[in-house]
Amino acid sequence: MSKISIADALAQLPGWADNAGKLHREYKFADFIHAFGFMATSAIAIEAMNHHPEWCNIWNRVMVDLWTHDAGGVTAKDVALAKKLDELATKLGAA
Repeated sequence: MSKISIADALAQLPGWADNAGKLHREYKFADFIHAFGFMATSAIAIEAMNHHPEWCNIWNRVMVDLWTHDAGGVTAKDVALAKKLDELATKLGAA
């Protein structure tokens, strides 16, 4: 898998930012249950893609960082996962 530039990736991902060379996004939900539900729902898609994020949950927020360890940077796999996470977050009411 080849690396792509952060700028090229971010051009495809509104709401995402560069965090030390990783794609970064913070999702905010109504409460802990919705945030945790997002993580549980996303886990199915993440496992199917075999591409696992660095993420953290604090009450109603889920912070996500994406990059491909094997490639040493951001790849098309990260962009695809970011788009999938955005889709799921929207369905679950992320602000």
